[in-house]
This record gives sequence, C-alpha cells and structure tokens, in this order.
Amino acid sequence: MYAIFQAQGKQFRADPDAVLRIPSLQAEPGETVVFDTVMLAGDDEGVQVGQPTLSGAAVSAEVLSHGREDRIVVYKLKRRKGYRRKKGHRQGFTEIRVTEINVSSDGAKDADKKTEGAGE
Repeated sequence: MYAIFQAQGKQFRADPDAVLRIPSLQAEPGETVVFDTVMLAGDDEGVQVGQPTLSGAAVSAEVLSHGREDRIVVYKLKRRKGYRRKKGHRQGFTEIRVTEINVSSDGAKDADKKTEGAGE
C-alpha cells in the first residue's frame, strides 16, 4: 500500500517504513505526527483518488531527526560595474519514518462511487 499526502505545502509518496525528508516541522524526535491530507491511496486492489482529499485517510509517521540540506550558493554579478554578491542558503528538514497508512472504509466507498460514474 502507498499514499500521496501533503505536508508543509508539498506532496510526498508514503510507503510503509519509508524514510522521508520533509520541510521542517515543530515536533521533537521520537514524537508521532499524523498527516490527514491524503490525496491518493493505492494497493494491489486498485487506486483511490480523492477530490481533492480522501475523507478519513491518514498517514502516521515518527519523527527521527532534524537537519539542514547541503549549501546552495547564490551569486549575483553585474558585468563591468564592480557589483558582486555571494550568498549561501541551507534549507531545514525533518526526517520522518512512515509507520502506518490508514485508509478508512468510508473514504474507499466514496472514492468507488465517484469512479463508477466517471466511465459512463
């Protein structure tokens, strides 16, 4: 089973026991966080697509650590003017491990009803 969920304005694919780096969260390492904005869920039986989200679906994850990405150098230059600016940036991230993908039966029934009428 897998799911596409939204966290901090970006979308991520969650597989069971997958380790993901998402933009920084205000959570301590060891805490459990729940993402309830699940847009798509799939397994061997098929795919459920939310419009825009699946109701009752959630992805649970454990916070492993916080860190910062590698440095990105931003360099500005205007030729023949003596203007030079060098600036670095390191984006913060939170590393999480997906512990559970929960898709409720209500959300699955709603998704099935919506997909049945779509082909007619």
